[in-house]
Amino acid sequence: MLDLLPDLFDEFADELTLLAAPWRQYGAKRVFCGEVVTVKCFEDNSRVKELLAEPGHGRVLLVDGGGSLEKALLGDLIATSAVKNAWSGVIIYGAVRDVATLNTLALGVQALGHVPIKTERRGVGDKELPLTLAGVDVFPGNWLYADDNGVAISRTRLPLKD
Repeated sequence: MLDLLPDLFDEFADELTLLAAPWRQYGAKRVFCGEVVTVKCFEDNSRVKELLAEPGHGRVLLVDGGGSLEKALLGDLIATSAVKNAWSGVIIYGAVRDVATLNTLALGVQALGHVPIKTERRGVGDKELPLTLAGVDVFPGNWLYADDNGVAISRTRLPLKD
């Protein structure tokens, strides 16, 4: 299925909320979904690296980077770790880097933009907390659905058609 969100919104409009932001696709996996794991960090990807080094079990990491496009919160090495650990995808409300490599990885990646500058790891950031992104409250355990049409959140897992 190439256009997941239009079909989901047609059938489950009352159960979905669009995260309306100018998302850009970066991963080779263009359609993805999974249970949400949250992290909030600003220009420090320490927690992103930690979480994506753990087993993902098909989940999606939703990162509130404060919208910063100054430093990348995800690059090729951490994204490769996410693939090895069976994460479905990563959504960054901020920037990524190593765009050409990200485009080759079997991982869903969406972000606001990209920049070649890495973060300094200072060990700061919080994980598994509620986030508010694009005016939408998102909680750990919600479900995230993404494709070229955008990103949407549901409180529960929705049945997908093959």
